[in-house]
Amino acid sequence: MTINRILLTLPLVFVGWIAVMAIVLRFSDAAPAAVVPWPTSGFLKNLPQRAAIIDVNGLAVTFANRPDLARELYDAGAWLVLPAGLTGCLPLSQRQKEALARR
Repeated sequence: MTINRILLTLPLVFVGWIAVMAIVLRFSDAAPAAVVPWPTSGFLKNLPQRAAIIDVNGLAVTFANRPDLARELYDAGAWLVLPAGLTGCLPLSQRQKEALARR
């Protein structure tokens, strides 16, 4: 019985945590960076001109955050925009931290 509750609760906690992070970034620009996981080719073609990409790989695109960036990324076709670089958020690599410092 307890194992079943844990197996049901863990995915709900994970989805809730992701939702809270996405909402925080949407209404705040506190994070130094924003990450769009699994970007589509349509999204990459519609990026806002002022979007400062600090890292691209096969799984995500990382942007230097600025006011209204999350809204612009959603408008460009991102299905999820998450904060990066804060405690409790997606961590930034040393290379990404250096790219942010140069901005």
